[in-house]
Amino acid sequence: MKRQLVIITGLSGSGKSTGARALEDAGFFVVDNLPLVMLPAFLALTGHGYEKVATVVDVRSSDFLGDCHDVLRRIKDHGLDVEVLFFETSDHDLIKRFSETRRRHPLAQKEGLLAAIQKERQVISGLRKLATVVIDSSGLTVHQLRQRVLGTVLGAEQQLGQLQLQVQSFGFKYGLPLGADLVFDVRFLDNPYFVEELRPKTGLDPVVSNFVLNQTDYKLFLVKLRELLLFLVPRYHEEGKTSLTIAIGCTGGRHRSVAIAEDLTPYLMGTGCVVQVNHRDIDGE
Repeated sequence: MKRQLVIITGLSGSGKSTGARALEDAGFFVVDNLPLVMLPAFLALTGHGYEKVATVVDVRSSDFLGDCHDVLRRIKDHGLDVEVLFFETSDHDLIKRFSETRRRHPLAQKEGLLAAIQKERQVISGLRKLATVVIDSSGLTVHQLRQRVLGTVLGAEQQLGQLQLQVQSFGFKYGLPLGADLVFDVRFLDNPYFVEELRPKTGLDPVVSNFVLNQTDYKLFLVKLRELLLFLVPRYHEEGKTSLTIAIGCTGGRHRSVAIAEDLTPYLMGTGCVVQVNHRDIDGE
């Protein structure tokens, strides 16, 4: 299998950073603002263990663009599969984006933004001629642009990959988990904590698990929760999320939430996602 190199280039504000992040999420080793003449040396240094590499080359390093044709020829001679993605968009969209973000164009001097955009088009015109794919981001949302990039580089069948699901139990008394995408409160269920022989145990113990999972309200809740997740998870994936954290909370995070997180995990594995389970507060008091 050939090493894969993707060169991301194009106009400032056209979506190169979005493209780079999409490839990084897809497993590429990504370097930003690498002068093109330094690319062969960089590839030599990363020759072991990095089969998919992407780099952003743009006007910020225009003094070091060098002979684009010669650099790419040398890279291809070493057996790499090279793809050059050139990002562009309309002057109208570029002006709007720079105005909304209040960022300064890297070539903007006294002549103003529009003149800087036109100057940049001239400076990197040589790179555009070398592009294997030109991506026009005019009118695209961030998520649409991500899918365009992944579809171009990986192909339609591989562009989504596997969604990483993190199922986390927690106790509300210790606060909400940072970074949780979906939070479900299961404190409406009977609490094993108030059964003396169950109190010192956790939701990993079969006797506690049976106490929680055999409740009529839980069985009804599980049916509705599965239906909801079956609806939501594919749509989050299609929207461009590569990971999703589902948090299940009870009072202390030792009994109900633990048992339910464990019960839910095999079902989620059956959806084709990569699933990990974590019990944040299982060792709490």
